[in-house]
Amino acid sequence: MGLRLNSVAPRQGWQWVLKGLALWWRKPMAFVGLAAFFLLAVTLIMTVVPVLGPVLGMGLVPMLSLGFMVASRSVLSGGAVHPLQLIDGLRHLVPSQRKAQWLLAGIYALSALMINSLADWLDAGQFEAMHHELAQAGADGKPSPALSAILADPRLLQGMLARLGLTALVSVPFWHAPALVHFGGHGVLQALFSSTVALWRTRGAFVVYLLGWLGLMMAAAAVFWLLSVATGARQVLGVLTLPLGLAFSSAIYVSLWFGFADTFVAPDAKVAE
Repeated sequence: MGLRLNSVAPRQGWQWVLKGLALWWRKPMAFVGLAAFFLLAVTLIMTVVPVLGPVLGMGLVPMLSLGFMVASRSVLSGGAVHPLQLIDGLRHLVPSQRKAQWLLAGIYALSALMINSLADWLDAGQFEAMHHELAQAGADGKPSPALSAILADPRLLQGMLARLGLTALVSVPFWHAPALVHFGGHGVLQALFSSTVALWRTRGAFVVYLLGWLGLMMAAAAVFWLLSVATGARQVLGVLTLPLGLAFSSAIYVSLWFGFADTFVAPDAKVAE
């Protein structure tokens, strides 16, 4: 595949959302299953592997976007979705590209560790304490005094802002990088640089894309909240939170292929709809 950075109109961002939803709808259970498998595998790695488990788990996150791109291309050409697509980049037959993917995984894991360490220092462990209190919350849904105190602590907000802001910043060079290595044969530094330049050049479409998904998620959340209030089935809504989250997450990852293809595939290349 010949790759070239293309000009993308802002309205294309919404098209990426629509095309992603249309493709996801072809095999919804397969794509949701792929996301669930990745989540389970990473959780097991981070839990079972001593010392290096969390590092390995975080390092595999960039492979999720590439795996979904490989799966999306497979479905577009009439193929199947299977778990091995998630590590397709790490199984690449070209040694230089396989090495580049491992390097990207290592750089991402190191960045994530640094971000979490800084955020933990800023919030003095309040983020972890909040998760612990939420896990211990009663069935009545009322916050405990300890949880209320944690939520009122300004250090929690500082840590969360650091996590969100720095993670978003790190995501820019990694957004297209694994795909550029896999499909374009780029080296590590070239892929990180090209991804950063591409997001800047297509920032209008990218903002529309993010706002589109945000709007859809907020609309879905509002509908389910209204249904839960109207029917009194709030516990049912709680049960549906995880599958709905996986459905939205998998659809978003499916849509990544269309953004990459519009941004980097040569204008005369045929991109399946």
